[in-house]
Amino acid sequence: MWVVLLEDGIEFYKRKSDNSPKGMIPLKGSTINSPCQDFGKRMFVFKLTAAKQQDHFFQASYLEERDAWVRDIKKAIQCLDGGQRFARKSTRKSIRLPETINLSALYLSMKDPEKGIKELKLEKDKKVFNHCFTGTSVIDWLVSSNSIRNRKEGLMLASSLLSEGYLQPAGDTSKAAAEGLSDTPFLDLSDAYYYFPDSGFFCEGNSSDDDVVLKEEFRGIIVKQGCLLKQGHRRKNWKVRKFVLREDPAYLHYYDPAGGEDPLGAIHLRGCVVSAVEDMPESKKSDVENNLFEIITASEVHYYLQAASSAERTEWIKAIQAVARSGK
Repeated sequence: MWVVLLEDGIEFYKRKSDNSPKGMIPLKGSTINSPCQDFGKRMFVFKLTAAKQQDHFFQASYLEERDAWVRDIKKAIQCLDGGQRFARKSTRKSIRLPETINLSALYLSMKDPEKGIKELKLEKDKKVFNHCFTGTSVIDWLVSSNSIRNRKEGLMLASSLLSEGYLQPAGDTSKAAAEGLSDTPFLDLSDAYYYFPDSGFFCEGNSSDDDVVLKEEFRGIIVKQGCLLKQGHRRKNWKVRKFVLREDPAYLHYYDPAGGEDPLGAIHLRGCVVSAVEDMPESKKSDVENNLFEIITASEVHYYLQAASSAERTEWIKAIQAVARSGK
């Protein structure tokens, strides 16, 4: 469908050239839910529930496009509720990066222990954020590494890294911006915190941030544990990791099997999709292809894991699905 966002509704057409819409969804009193996990493996879906409790599902072509639609629709609904006029800049205007920029390679450079962005312990609002960094430090690093020409261009690049899941917001300020409550999804601010998705990030203290890994979670109920192969961000970089599945809250931590009390990273399982993988995407092809399964988080970060046998893979999938449904 060709979809058009108006001040008070959404029209959809069979073809862009059609003069008359096939239908119209009024936005007044509507709510929007994104990401929507109602369709299992179907990606980049959001749900619009009209005032009469009718559900309408839309699927975008890619993450950034979905988030742009969700931001604009949310703003239109807020304007209707507040009696204001909604002025849309452009729903379809997306971040276009030069073809020479490889986000995956840039991410690896950002994580370099020597020359990358330094992960710190930061304090804000009586909370301690571990293994994170500020928005300002990200833009500073992009400037110093000659990845960008100016800070405005850095905001565009950092926003793309955020949209693609290479960066995650930590805390209320950065999360509000990522949800469309600011002019840009990424903030070049010293009090806006971010972290790498496969770092050991956690927050000490009471937090309203759903994505924060609380320190208490490490003492949660262990549902299952064992060693699995995990694919790194380099295509063929598979490593053995010890995984510990905990519920309430729902997290899958992974550790160096040689020892160490601190996790190498954590996967937030609430709202995730987990399934067996028979055919790897071409971009993820490797020599490891048997007994694979994939976890897609609510923020749509993909993790590929390999079990020792088909039976063990089934056990892990069932255990993760149960924890994702019941955990917070």
